[in-house]
Amino acid sequence: MNIFIGVVVGLLVLMTLVTLHELGHFIAARRNGVRVLEFGICFPPRAIAWVKDPKTKKWKRIPRKDWKKPQEGLIFSLNWLPIGGFCQMDGESAADTRKGTFGAASFWSKTKILFAGVAMNWLTAIIIFTILAWTGMPEFLQGQFTVEADTRIEATPVQITTIAEGSPAETAGMQVNDHIIAVDGQELWRASEINDYNRSHAGQEVTYTVQRETTESCTQSDCETTTLDLPTTLNSADSEYLLGVTMASTQSLSYSTWSAPIVGVGLTAQLTGETFKGVGILLGNLVSGVAQQFSFDSGTRESGQEAISSVGDSVAGPVGIVGQLFPAFTAAGPSNLAFLTALISVSLACMNVLPIPALDGGRWLLIAIYKARKKKLTKETEERIVSRAMMVLLALIFIVTILDIIRIANGG
Repeated sequence: MNIFIGVVVGLLVLMTLVTLHELGHFIAARRNGVRVLEFGICFPPRAIAWVKDPKTKKWKRIPRKDWKKPQEGLIFSLNWLPIGGFCQMDGESAADTRKGTFGAASFWSKTKILFAGVAMNWLTAIIIFTILAWTGMPEFLQGQFTVEADTRIEATPVQITTIAEGSPAETAGMQVNDHIIAVDGQELWRASEINDYNRSHAGQEVTYTVQRETTESCTQSDCETTTLDLPTTLNSADSEYLLGVTMASTQSLSYSTWSAPIVGVGLTAQLTGETFKGVGILLGNLVSGVAQQFSFDSGTRESGQEAISSVGDSVAGPVGIVGQLFPAFTAAGPSNLAFLTALISVSLACMNVLPIPALDGGRWLLIAIYKARKKKLTKETEERIVSRAMMVLLALIFIVTILDIIRIANGG
């Protein structure tokens, strides 16, 4: 049931984000004098549609028998396939010169229209992150953006889950389920921070402040705890372990007040940079991996295979996002789900900026190149370039989808 709910939530979120993207195009087109023929939520086949009368400015439902007839006003439709939305502008080819068409718009107007969808996705992420900064922002990134002067962190301390026999932890008197709340007087909320501190103090005496439940059976509201300072000498750096425990971190939440909008903008910018960095690494691994396959050295070819494999393991398509990520994040709570929604919105913005002809950034680059060359971009040339790019994109989506299905079938 949780998986089913997660899949439904995932489809709704993706549909909403794509519709908001198309709404950006719609608003920019209308503001720049370009006629919009139809704005649709979800993809056809059509379920219901209305048309706005250009004279009376009133909306009326279009009978099913008239769906294929041309309409004079703007059509708003609800469709059956829950995989996004669309904004159909008049004369979407750059070669169209009729007044009120996309093709007849100025280069600057085309730029605003093409990138308005991207801007809408970034704006969506900023709004979600701003709300989360007020209500409790989950931490997923190392060094996640915050305004330190206006940040309050709430977190459950790191919990000890196992202790090695004869280890410094056992000698110091630590017990399973103890919570480490400080190390040498410093509050450390993550297992990684404690491990880093241990490495930098290998072979030295370190005092751990732990919180221990003193009642055997209790609920969160009636537990009695005691706080202990446990000094211990860590093992040397070349030992099997330093302290001899395994630890479990719980997710921390950060809260902001006046700086929440700043956090919204800053975190969106940080995730945008990380997304472009990740895309660069993936492309670099793919190119170098393919190039290494032509080497005569078996070790080099094997290294190339590992690089290509890492690309496949790092990429998730619609099936992986909806079938794995959303069920997990939905079960983790509304804050985590909202964070994932904003992250995907940032990813949609970044992907559409890329210079791929089938996407917004690629269409703009194509128009810009022909404008710089002072040559006319014919409808045939544009359609040929875009259609071929779309074929490549669809092929990649198909391959990634197959990989997603295999991963899910093998348990992730």
